[in-house]
Amino acid sequence: MSAVLRAESLVRRLEGEVPVTLVDGVSLEIERGQFIAIMGPSGSGKSSLLYLLGLLDVPTQGRVWLDGQDTSTYREDELADRRLRKLGFVFQFHFLLAEFTVLDNVTLPMRRLGELDAEAASARGMKLLGDLGVADQAAKRPHQLSGGQRQRVAIARALANDPLVILADEPTGNLDSASSANVQQILRDLAHVSGKTVVAVTHDGTFASAADQRIGLVDGKINNEWPTRMPA
Repeated sequence: MSAVLRAESLVRRLEGEVPVTLVDGVSLEIERGQFIAIMGPSGSGKSSLLYLLGLLDVPTQGRVWLDGQDTSTYREDELADRRLRKLGFVFQFHFLLAEFTVLDNVTLPMRRLGELDAEAASARGMKLLGDLGVADQAAKRPHQLSGGQRQRVAIARALANDPLVILADEPTGNLDSASSANVQQILRDLAHVSGKTVVAVTHDGTFASAADQRIGLVDGKINNEWPTRMPA
């Protein structure tokens, strides 16, 4: 296996009268096909680290390699292209577009990439929705779906352009226990069956128990004693 994501000495600092360090010297390697959970107390920098790994934010210091490529020299348009092609994102609040149908939400990243025509994009979107058990919801608007259904649609959207890595920020934080278990299984299968790399920030020890590795983050630094405090 080779590292699909690698971070070297990542620092993210907010400058100001009193500077705040969100991520403090983090180095890690994440292999293809792994399901990784990032855990830690509130305010520990988990989401900040995820946004750096996902090229949604730029480190104050340090570097991120994606699929063997050093992204530190990329222009903003190059970062946007890598995000669109190689990364998929799932958030606690699904951020589905209310004015679009479920299918339109899933095909939007494909339309942005522009490599499939409308018919092919719709066919792929329906397949993804079918794989996630929500094809019968394709013509509905997001507000007509349950929380668990919306999150499955958000996962389908994240998979739209067949990314190497799925990055999830508290993907079960808004769900009941049954829906949470369903999303946990979906993400685990994406790693172990489909070969995707899945990196999830979570407070949920039960959710994290399915991960291949749990990375603890405390005060912006890796502290792998932290996950041992969480319930399995």
